[in-house]
Amino acid sequence: MAALFKGEGNNNNNNNNNNNNNNSELLFQAQTHLYNHTLSYISSMCLKCAIELGIPDIINNHGQPHIPLPQLVSSLRLPPTKTDILRRLMRPLVHFGYFTTTKVVINSQNKEEEEEEEEEEEEEEEEVDAYGLTSSSKLLFVNNNGNNKIPSMSTIVCLQLDQAFMTPWHSLGNWLRKDEATTLFESAHEMSFWEYTSKNTKFGHLFNEAMADDSKLMLKLVIEDVKPVFEGLTSLVDVGGGTGEVCKILTQVFPHLKCSVLELSHVVANLPNAQNLKFIEGDMFQAIPPANAVLLKWILHNWSDEECVTILKKCREAIPSNEGGKVVIIDVVINSKKDDHEVNEAKISFDLMMMVLFNGRERSQKEWENLFFKAGFTRYKITPIFGLESLIEVFP
Repeated sequence: MAALFKGEGNNNNNNNNNNNNNNSELLFQAQTHLYNHTLSYISSMCLKCAIELGIPDIINNHGQPHIPLPQLVSSLRLPPTKTDILRRLMRPLVHFGYFTTTKVVINSQNKEEEEEEEEEEEEEEEEVDAYGLTSSSKLLFVNNNGNNKIPSMSTIVCLQLDQAFMTPWHSLGNWLRKDEATTLFESAHEMSFWEYTSKNTKFGHLFNEAMADDSKLMLKLVIEDVKPVFEGLTSLVDVGGGTGEVCKILTQVFPHLKCSVLELSHVVANLPNAQNLKFIEGDMFQAIPPANAVLLKWILHNWSDEECVTILKKCREAIPSNEGGKVVIIDVVINSKKDDHEVNEAKISFDLMMMVLFNGRERSQKEWENLFFKAGFTRYKITPIFGLESLIEVFP
């Protein structure tokens, strides 16, 4: 009996040890998970640094699929002492899929200090890291030399990682505790996002350039697919259309389409009109110029539901109520059940960014539908065609 009890005791100890080991493993996995997320800003800052240095452009212009690390250092005109630091900077960028890496053999020249200057230098082979582009880094060229037909996202990345964007997040907890109507951005900067954009010329330029680049990227990739949406229209007004990039693309495809851009005065003050493109200073909350169609690209997610209904009512007043008049919205539609993990992650992150910057939000199909019907529209059609964004046609 003693042996039996002793054996049972050993089994219990083994089970307890296994449970403790499993618990420890889970806790260490949780620790790693927390570290990865709390340190995730590091990969973002490395990405911003790579754009500012022009690393994607240098690799693209190298002429070979991969550029060796010493040549990358030389092209960047970095001190040789920073070679290992650059290698360490590239390591997380490779890990997260912004660049590829391989090993290449190069010839290096070594010379002993005691050798005389006139002696010939000896060449020897050395294996070094070399870096290439991925689909992501091909979207980050700063200097488009005409060989790349895909517009750049470099300005968009730099905008979203700008200090003006990042600072408010440090006060998120305190802001949540306060019962006040100001946005987190306004609380941090003591002015609204739009005031900040108009008063800070450099930031305002970056914002307008980023929005223009987003429009170029989005429409150029899918313009063939969205042709039916704009066919038959004779006039269109792009509300909040910035420097008119969307209209410029549309008028190239539809030469008979007369486009107008409604914008704030500081945005369009010095922009010249073209044959089929006119810039109009105005306020979408007051009035929208009449047209067959009104375009709202990345506009409504900046505003509360009540403000969106007001804007949509002004749109309905601007378009004909008979067949052919419509509002075209390009924005995010949250669909957690159908979107894959990465797309859903980006959408819900955008939702929080809209909350911080504007008191706006990203919306589900049901939430969009409520806005349309409250504004007096009768039907709508959603086409998920732009990756994160969808094209929504709304009819009176």
